[in-house]
Amino acid sequence: MSDANEPNDLAGQSGSGTEPTVGRGGGRAAQESGTVPAGGRQGEAARQGEFRDPDVSDAPASDGSASGALGASGGLLAGGEPEAAVSGPGRHVRVVLVDDHRMFRTGVQAEIGQTERTGVEVVGEAPDVDQAVSVITSTRPEVVLLDVHLPGGGGVEVLRRCSALMADAERPVRFLALSVSDAAEDVIGVIRGGARGYVTKTITGTDLVDSIFRVQDGDAVFSPRLAGFVLDAFASTDAPPVDEDLDRLTQREREVLRLIARGYAYKEIAKQLYISVKTVESHVSAVLRKLQLSNRHELTRWATARRLV
Repeated sequence: MSDANEPNDLAGQSGSGTEPTVGRGGGRAAQESGTVPAGGRQGEAARQGEFRDPDVSDAPASDGSASGALGASGGLLAGGEPEAAVSGPGRHVRVVLVDDHRMFRTGVQAEIGQTERTGVEVVGEAPDVDQAVSVITSTRPEVVLLDVHLPGGGGVEVLRRCSALMADAERPVRFLALSVSDAAEDVIGVIRGGARGYVTKTITGTDLVDSIFRVQDGDAVFSPRLAGFVLDAFASTDAPPVDEDLDRLTQREREVLRLIARGYAYKEIAKQLYISVKTVESHVSAVLRKLQLSNRHELTRWATARRLV
């Protein structure tokens, strides 16, 4: 059954998450965490938890379908006691969290920010591009956890304005993208901008701590499926063709478009993106108007033809 607020009767199932993969190195730490080098043979998938809104009920959606990644247990915002994410002996890394959702930042800090146990010291946080650049410049962390979609220009704009800090030979600031989006254009965009890796918000606290330290060491860290996007993009010598229709959409509209095309209901999209159902409706209306489409069937065909699903 579809969401009652949806004019186009959208409904569907949610996707699943994947664990991170490291770009080089490996060794015992990689074996323990279930990660494998990017581009190499993947090991057995490590158990993955998923993010959720602690205020959202665990009850299934009204149509009997799964409520999305945020409704599953075991992730960084799964509630209860934080899992025992532990770093190697004597390790320490200073981290800044950049995400436009305060509740998500709070959950991540509670999970990984117990410095005596994880070795991770959260020295600052920011909800948008301007504050992110200010906090990163003033604190000079070793690693920044960066969301892709931010007010003020997105994660790519943060990377552009912090390019000098990334290029510092003595004290480089390295970026690890941490986003709900698993779209190829988002992954490739931030990697081209200078990020050292990209993991989705379905990652567990233990694997996130491991990924942070690997990025600090200069490794490239990706969720397995996302690593393929990067390899394909950089293996091609030709610039991808410009899609003028897709360029009319904002990053958030593209994200909503992909979820709709995958069959998500409005309530599921709202939970997935930490936005209200009304905001989802507004984005859908804007997408349909900009693309000159009439309904969800046309939208799904449009997205499928461009391999956005």
